[in-house]
Amino acid sequence: MVSLPDSVAVITGAASGMGKAMAHEFADEGASVVVVDVDEDGAAAVATEIADGGGDAMAVYGDVTDTDSVESVVEESVEEFGTIDILCNNAGILDDFTPAGEASDDLWNAVIDVNLNGPFHMTRAALPVLQEGNEEGVVINTASIAGKVAGGGGAAYTTSKHGLIGFTKQLSHDYGPDIRANAVCPGAVATGMTEDMIEDLEAMTEGTPAGRYAKPEEIARVVRYLASDEASFVHGTAVNVDGGWLVD
Repeated sequence: MVSLPDSVAVITGAASGMGKAMAHEFADEGASVVVVDVDEDGAAAVATEIADGGGDAMAVYGDVTDTDSVESVVEESVEEFGTIDILCNNAGILDDFTPAGEASDDLWNAVIDVNLNGPFHMTRAALPVLQEGNEEGVVINTASIAGKVAGGGGAAYTTSKHGLIGFTKQLSHDYGPDIRANAVCPGAVATGMTEDMIEDLEAMTEGTPAGRYAKPEEIARVVRYLASDEASFVHGTAVNVDGGWLVD
């Protein structure tokens, strides 16, 4: 098992929200962090925050829909830190709860491209590095409760997250025990993508056992657990971090 203080974690969509929280969580544990995002300034700011706090991080531009960009992320990560131990496929976009009959081809393709094709591209590129040596590589995909039930997003978003959970299971089946793949399924989370939806988040979570929406740090702590040796026997699962949204 790779111990977190000795690990290298690559996190996509890490310039803000849950990805940013993950970057700080791993850095606080002593990991070297690669902050990946299409928002170069945002990624650089997160890497600087980590460095200012005594951590080790680098910012890398990465477009998960572009295979050349993804290959560059892997190459730059290995060049800087020597390896990749943990890959967090966190980059994602919403679809504004758009039903199938109202979804344009552009919306559908964009959501599938980022949310489902992106993790595939990143994982495929990183697999040879994750499989190197005698230590177990870790892949953690940010799915959603929308990957388990309808109503957590629109047609494209729900489809993409269902697919991502399936991808996670197949990774575990095909590459375990060399690769330990799992997913997290957040419910309502206050992030940069949802900052205009706070009233909606409050309404959606009013009847849940937690009675509130989550902070990004609460998701990041579960991701950190899944990456740690404390979760050494957790393979191919999709962990709900939803305040009990799906309890019924």
